[in-house]
Amino acid sequence: MGIADVRRFNRTVTQRIGALSDTYMARDRPLGQARVLWEIGPDGCDVRSLRARLDLDSGYLSRLLRTLETDGLVAVEQSDDDGRVRTARLSPKGLREREVLDRRSDELAASILEPLSESQRARLIAAMGEVERLLIASTVTVGIVDPRHPDAQYCLQSYFDELTRRFDGGFDHARSISAGVDELSPPSGLLLVASLHSEPVGCGALKLATDGPAEIKRMWVSSDVRGLGLGRRLLAELEKQAEANGSPVLRLETNRNLTEAIALYRAAGYAEVPAFNDEPYAHHWFEKRLAR
Repeated sequence: MGIADVRRFNRTVTQRIGALSDTYMARDRPLGQARVLWEIGPDGCDVRSLRARLDLDSGYLSRLLRTLETDGLVAVEQSDDDGRVRTARLSPKGLREREVLDRRSDELAASILEPLSESQRARLIAAMGEVERLLIASTVTVGIVDPRHPDAQYCLQSYFDELTRRFDGGFDHARSISAGVDELSPPSGLLLVASLHSEPVGCGALKLATDGPAEIKRMWVSSDVRGLGLGRRLLAELEKQAEANGSPVLRLETNRNLTEAIALYRAAGYAEVPAFNDEPYAHHWFEKRLAR
């Protein structure tokens, strides 16, 4: 469903921006090389970060960088502190080339907008913003991660830090009902981590019980990606995992200051119930019966 529409959109966009030409922006180089020059930027960029940001295969990125080095536009240097870290930097010639590409990109954008009326321009820009958000959302990956993994630890610490900022009187996870690494590891539980361009941007956890309610814990989404529906996606995936493990009911508790989370749970079919534990930071308790 919608496959043909996406393909038609892709064809229109690639043709309109000139991506079909081997000489993007009439600069004797394809779009891939031009984009890498742009992403390296005037301050340089770690090659690993560059690959993650562009979602490029390491071999393909290496070939692009070698071509740009041969053309005298880029220099790739190894870190003095860590030989595994390489940084790509633009040469003076590369900086001049990037300036030309930047100017011609502005000219291309102007050529797209110029034939349109003011109302059409506003509609196009608004539609582009929505498409960009949805494409970013489709790029996010969600998977089960060992809670000891650095990405998992980053998410959990970010979760604790946000609760400390938002709760009345702060937050001390040692006072809260436990959800330690052993409890979030199979078969006792699991931890989902959401990643965007290989960077962790959200998490959600389950504590499982044999033939009893499963508990949702540690739901967090980075402020950088809020508004993309990631919280709902994590919640839906936790529900699927709970069903797969035979849990008849999902439970959770939350604080009154987490208004977005409360709205999410209610919209997803969770009903408020009397307190089922003595979590000191909770003001609301929710429950949802799962299909088995």
